[in-house]
Amino acid sequence: MSLSDRETPRTGLTPRQARRLRIAAASVLLVAMAVVLVLRLASRTSVLVVGVYGLAMILCGVVIELSRHGRTRLGTWILGVGLAAALAADWILLP
Repeated sequence: MSLSDRETPRTGLTPRQARRLRIAAASVLLVAMAVVLVLRLASRTSVLVVGVYGLAMILCGVVIELSRHGRTRLGTWILGVGLAAALAADWILLP
């Protein structure tokens, strides 16, 4: 019996598929943040609006880079927490 006979079949995404999925998700969120930024700036001009959504867009770029370098779990956590913080800042800070 060889080592490969004892291994259980692997289910789920391969690491490459996981990286591509995180890159695609972060890219979609990056575009969404850009659209929301434009819409928010059209309704009111504020440095806070630019700051909150600008930081969220930078965060999406960081997650894309982390995913490209194989740090998909860290990127997922950062993306989730960062976008939740951006939405909370939008709700709390911005009038």
